[in-house]
Amino acid sequence: MTHPFLDLAPLSAARFASIEDRVARLLSTEQDVVIMQGEALLPLEGAIRAAAGPGTTALNIVTGPYGQTFGDWLRDCGATVIDLAVPFHTAVTAAQVRQAFAEHPEIDFVSLVHAEAATGNTNPVAEIGAAVREQGALFYLDAVASVGAEPVLPDAWGVDLCVIGAQKAMGGPAGVSAVSVSERAWARMAANPRAPRRSYLSLLDWKERWVDGGRTALLHAPAQLEMLALEACVERIETAGLDTVMARHRCAAAATRAGALALGGGLEPYVYEAAEAAPVATTLRAPSGVTASELVADALAADPALPLAAGGGALAKEMIRVNHYGADATRASVEACLAALGGALARKGASVDVGAARLAAAEAWR
Repeated sequence: MTHPFLDLAPLSAARFASIEDRVARLLSTEQDVVIMQGEALLPLEGAIRAAAGPGTTALNIVTGPYGQTFGDWLRDCGATVIDLAVPFHTAVTAAQVRQAFAEHPEIDFVSLVHAEAATGNTNPVAEIGAAVREQGALFYLDAVASVGAEPVLPDAWGVDLCVIGAQKAMGGPAGVSAVSVSERAWARMAANPRAPRRSYLSLLDWKERWVDGGRTALLHAPAQLEMLALEACVERIETAGLDTVMARHRCAAAATRAGALALGGGLEPYVYEAAEAAPVATTLRAPSGVTASELVADALAADPALPLAAGGGALAKEMIRVNHYGADATRASVEACLAALGGALARKGASVDVGAARLAAAEAWR
């Protein structure tokens, strides 16, 4: 008995390298791109541990839970960490970054999340990148949620370490991820005696044994099915056009925001300003007296496949996430989520207008 998933020829080094090249084109980067064989937390942690150490002074920008995690990793590496935290319903500004530099001119590493799907905000990376370049610091960016939903341009923005994953806006697999690495970042890693070596976390292993070796021999057996899924995912984006894919996510975000406001019942956007709201997912604030996780559970009871979730941790009480990314970045999906939330609110006695929500969403989809 044969099976198309199980009886494949081994993935060659040349095929692996060709997928890396396609990811590089997706990012419009001339930097080295390494596809790591695990979910995006692998290169996110690996890049920090490779580039930061006891001599590092890091500006860690916190606009959501992943920023908090990066600060923990940086401290664990022995770095001196200066947290720049802003409320989760907003975005950081380049002026705030420049102020941090003015107060701490010793900063030589900056960590930032582009879009926080967990909180629904997005940060102005181009402007922040300009501020980081003025300081000469190394710039580390988590673009896992933003890639495919909005522009991600490591070279143009001066990003030295840019980590992406395919499982959100790209509509691809979760089991592999990628990082683009500048020459400055490679040099920082090579000079760091604490950088992981002979480790699954090690970027330097990939540099020395894969990149410098002409990409002819893989370090270990690749996650073949995940790699093929990533290749298919990138091919689908290439066929549709990246601008088209990003436009679909922008429309989904605008439609969700407009529809939620028109729905009534006390539901409102969690991120106050539309310009600071991420196109990958829209977060909503539950009405006063309503627990978000209970509202979401009620909405999902009729259709568990809807891309709805409550916020994580303490945010479960107040935040609702509409995860309109990938295959769910459609007008039908947005309208179904709004109708389900409207029904759940109505069952709690709220006055809602699902028809008005659908109309507002349709008008915003452009």
